[in-house]
Amino acid sequence: MGSIPDPGEFTPSQPVSFEEFQRQTSLMTSCTLLWKELSDHFTNLEQDLRKKSEALKHKFQALDNQTLESLKTLEKREVTIDGSVDLAVGKAEESKEVALTLLEERERVEGEGEVDDSEGLLIKLREFCLRMDHEGFWRFVTVRKKDLDVLRAKIALALADCVDPPRFVLEAISEVFPVDKRVEKSERLNDLGWACVLLLESLIPVVVDPVIGKERLLVTPRVRDRAKEIAETWKASLEERGGIENVKTPDVHTFLQHLVTFGIVKKGDVDLYRKLVVVSAWRKQMPKLAVSLGLGDKMPDMIEELISRGQQVDAVHFTYEVGLVDKFPPVPLLKAFLKDAKKAAAAISEDPNNTGRAAYLANRKEQSAIRAVLKCIEEYKLEAEFPPESLRKCLEQLEKTKIEKRKPAAVPANKRTRASNNGPMPPAKAGRSTNAYVSSFPATTTFVRSPSHVQYSVSVAPYPYDRAAAPDNYGRHSPPYAYSLAAAPPAIHGSYPGAPINYPVYGGYGSPSYPQVYY
Repeated sequence: MGSIPDPGEFTPSQPVSFEEFQRQTSLMTSCTLLWKELSDHFTNLEQDLRKKSEALKHKFQALDNQTLESLKTLEKREVTIDGSVDLAVGKAEESKEVALTLLEERERVEGEGEVDDSEGLLIKLREFCLRMDHEGFWRFVTVRKKDLDVLRAKIALALADCVDPPRFVLEAISEVFPVDKRVEKSERLNDLGWACVLLLESLIPVVVDPVIGKERLLVTPRVRDRAKEIAETWKASLEERGGIENVKTPDVHTFLQHLVTFGIVKKGDVDLYRKLVVVSAWRKQMPKLAVSLGLGDKMPDMIEELISRGQQVDAVHFTYEVGLVDKFPPVPLLKAFLKDAKKAAAAISEDPNNTGRAAYLANRKEQSAIRAVLKCIEEYKLEAEFPPESLRKCLEQLEKTKIEKRKPAAVPANKRTRASNNGPMPPAKAGRSTNAYVSSFPATTTFVRSPSHVQYSVSVAPYPYDRAAAPDNYGRHSPPYAYSLAAAPPAIHGSYPGAPINYPVYGGYGSPSYPQVYY
């Protein structure tokens, strides 16, 4: 049995091997790396927690602000209820006074006759609105498109006198929107989209709350539900109208304005709204409508699509509406539009089937493009970046070319002109010429010369004026019209100037003798 060593006794240590030293070194290195890895991991966790904490703090703050705003809005609405009631009562009293005034004005107008000025127009519009006669109101407006500016200024004033303006407008446009219910339609009167848009635009200042503003529209729930049903009906009939690409622009404009006016825009239909706006982007109101429909964040993509479709001028209007001029500079877009228009005009003019018509269409296309660019330059004050002088000179040259092409060809001095179809007549002495045209009608005993002197009545064979003018290859002679020697056409009785004069009968080419008749 071995003895236990004394702790105080000196014991010589065993030498440590090199392998043991390497093992301990590797262990220390592994521990250091593990510590560093753990330290980095916890540091990352701490940073993530800090970021999430900050995000939650911001969300809480945003929620608190939103709650405060909602509470303030509710409080404001509650406070303004009494004010709205007072406004309604005051409006009723005002409508009563207006009705009495209109009766007096109507008596005066009936006594003085029809009033065609703007005040007379307003009186009639208010009369329809006070009686809630939407059918008469619609007929009155639709036949006065020439007074569009006056109607735009007066309709909103007249709608304010309605008992229920939103319902009145929906009933007024129900004849053509969402579905055209007219039995008799004509090309000239078929498009009444302008009237629908006019009424819907004029309704906006009437339904906006006078205290809160656009945040609250004075539209009853029943009327709002009906407006939603109308919108769904129009969307359901979209395929019947030819789809998004083929639907008529007035119908699109009416539908989008209907959504904005009644505040029934759906977030789920944003893609539909975007497509409709792009296909009707040439309408002046489309940029503002696009913003009202909530398409502001999609504007860059829409502008790029318009540029790819060759609608650079429309793209310029959209860029100015949403403030993307720096991203889409207008001058390069306008120059690209002119370049594309010139290429299109050149392609049109190369039509070999109808060169005259093709040249006219090409000229008109170039003029239209230049006018659109000039209007854009003037509207957005781009004269310094894009001087319009060269465009104006080019436009004047195109218009001059168009006028010169319209001038009639000059008639040579030795040719006379028929009164009916401007065709050339034979020379005055054709009866004595060997190459003169011989009349193809049966012989008569009366000859007349060129118009002069006194009037007299004579029965002569009719000249075929209803035929087309002679082609150029007939030269100085009239066209060889077909005729029959068997029977003469019925005679025309009329008065012709000049006294009768006898010429020697000419019998040429072995044919019977015929008189030469001049008109």
